[in-house]
Amino acid sequence: MLTAYLDQIKAHADAERAEQMAAYHKVDRPYLGVANPVLNDLTKSWRQELDVPARIELADALWQTNIHEARVAAAKLLTQARIRPDDAAWDLLQSWLPDFDAWAVADHACMAIQKRLSADPARLDQVESWTTSDHMWTRRAALVATLPWTKQNHPKPDDLARRDRILGWAAGYVPDRDWFIQKAIAWWLRELSKHDSERVIAFLDTHGEAMKPFARREARKYLMG
Repeated sequence: MLTAYLDQIKAHADAERAEQMAAYHKVDRPYLGVANPVLNDLTKSWRQELDVPARIELADALWQTNIHEARVAAAKLLTQARIRPDDAAWDLLQSWLPDFDAWAVADHACMAIQKRLSADPARLDQVESWTTSDHMWTRRAALVATLPWTKQNHPKPDDLARRDRILGWAAGYVPDRDWFIQKAIAWWLRELSKHDSERVIAFLDTHGEAMKPFARREARKYLMG
């Protein structure tokens, strides 16, 4: 099963682009030089032809290759609002967390995780455990995967409580000086500021001075004044 789908990705390989991607991402893994729009088209067609168990099986196999584009494609295969049943997809996505080692692959996987969290917000209880992980990329994923809770203009009381819960995680991250963690805090606050500026201002009033200056500036990007 894997070979046929991997060959479809490899058919678009570009050696020069692959070399540029390896230099850009700075993570030692195979790169094929395939652009994201190509992966979008391929995975869209695969989602249409495969049932849920087959998609999960293929996503797992693609991920295990450690090829950059294959891991991106694996994430895209599972980036879908309606997957029923989705427990196996959720379990597979969680199993990838220890493998996160670069922002691009991690962010694509987090987009798939966002869909599963939106489908079942009770899974935030599991995400909370990520916030104390020794693995920086897992800690970061707790914020990137919960970005949907920054985007509601008129959240219900339960979603407001979830928003505050995640802001609590972000507050706990402020002393962490890792650039990617600070960037994730800023990203969450910046997106939230478009819909709930009062909470962002309150957060920055309390924690802003302890954030790295670049993160503080990024968080304030869409605030007036």
